[in-house]
Amino acid sequence: MSLTDLKRKKPKDTRQKVSVDDFIEDANNYALGKTAGQNPSGQTTAQFLKGLDKKSTKMYRHATFTLTEKSISQLDEIAKTTKVAKSKILRVLIDEFYQQHDNTQLTILSKSSR
Repeated sequence: MSLTDLKRKKPKDTRQKVSVDDFIEDANNYALGKTAGQNPSGQTTAQFLKGLDKKSTKMYRHATFTLTEKSISQLDEIAKTTKVAKSKILRVLIDEFYQQHDNTQLTILSKSSR
């Protein structure tokens, strides 16, 4: 046996090209425990993700962001008095802000930047 017999042979690339949307949809289906192409309820992923209740949605992504000390203490106080998780409070507040008209959003943002 010579050293040329030990050379690695390149495996053939058998991957199929997939669109970004199909890839994301398959990833979401995988996270939901569904096999590819399985969607018995006829519900899209966006429809499934609608809502704020953690028990019904079951799809969350970890997010890292920076808050001021004042914001953290306010959030802690709200969570203690309402006995609601801080992440749920933030989801509710974000959804409420998102539902506002553009002018209202700009007004709120201009007040907070002072």
